[in-house]
Amino acid sequence: MGPLEGIKVLDLSAMVSGPVAATLLADQGAEVIKVEPKIGEQMRHMGKPFNGVPPTFYSCNRGKKSLAIDLKSSEGKLILQQLILDSDVLIQNFRPGAIDRMGFGEEAVRAINSKIIYVSISGFGEKGPYAHQRVYDPVIQALAGATDIQADKKAGRPKMFRVIIADKVTALGAAQAITAALFYRERSGKGQHIRLSMLDAMIGFLWPEGMSGLVYAESEFDPAKATGAMDLVFETLDGFITAGAVTDSQWQGMCRALNSDQLKDDKRFATSLDRIRHAEIRKEMTASEIARWKSEDILERLDTEGVPSAPLLKRTELLEHEQVIANETVLREEIEGFGEVRQARPPARFSATPSEIQAPAPKLGEHTDEILISLGFSNSKRETLRTKGVIL
Repeated sequence: MGPLEGIKVLDLSAMVSGPVAATLLADQGAEVIKVEPKIGEQMRHMGKPFNGVPPTFYSCNRGKKSLAIDLKSSEGKLILQQLILDSDVLIQNFRPGAIDRMGFGEEAVRAINSKIIYVSISGFGEKGPYAHQRVYDPVIQALAGATDIQADKKAGRPKMFRVIIADKVTALGAAQAITAALFYRERSGKGQHIRLSMLDAMIGFLWPEGMSGLVYAESEFDPAKATGAMDLVFETLDGFITAGAVTDSQWQGMCRALNSDQLKDDKRFATSLDRIRHAEIRKEMTASEIARWKSEDILERLDTEGVPSAPLLKRTELLEHEQVIANETVLREEIEGFGEVRQARPPARFSATPSEIQAPAPKLGEHTDEILISLGFSNSKRETLRTKGVIL
């Protein structure tokens, strides 16, 4: 049983930020009911489906139960109200104001269940000139400065992360905030409203080193002018590796591994501060030295000298890498209808209450009957609701 065993979550969210937050809670033992329209939420229609479920939707919604329902109907609203009565958490990421118009804003929900943790995820926040706009991950990357951080150093052209990073950073923040709110409720008996914007979450994520030039107002500088150290990609005779020497001992070890007296004796690289000041020339000279070696040979030498290093893996190589295998990072499970399904293991390993993937992602409306039966709906009542188009 996971640490959130006994917690019930209503997931009214769509796409990635809210659904992934709810999935993290499901991995930790919560019962998560995904409430979605009868046509399914948008992520069900993105990507090539396998056994009716696209892979990204699967990864964003594993372990949940699906209730497909028309929330515009009075009967549909009544069903959700009944679910709210004994739920602990409600997650929604509609644009600001939309959930209120549906009749399930925080105030209305709290009138039904005063102790509920109500979570509102937005793109830009609930006020300001962008609050009304629709939002997807690239828009947040642009506004949060991520494209400036990722810009090509030589050409200066902004670039984006090639993954939906803002959504997932927001999901992590939401999941952590929810567990903190549940802990507070355990002590106080009080629920509360958690508001997160993707913009705030992304800026906070980038801030520690990405915005270092903005920290001290009295000595502000353009962070883009600082020499970044995170582009440590070096070409070898047969591939690519990364290697980084931060401390003096690591730098000396790198010089020994490369058999490079030129690097070792260069006074521009004598201390950590020197190496930061002359980072570009240091990287160029280091790249020239590494280019003389095969990947396996130089990685072995760097490891012997205690220098942090690794090969640059292709995604298709992850499954067979010895460290990934040793960690059991990727779970492989035979699931009826899907065959072998691979998912990244929940990264937090609990000694007493292990997290685990509870179930596959649900088909649309797969658990509608199960959920309604739990609420006391008879066979005839469910059939009537289907005939009227309230449920799938």
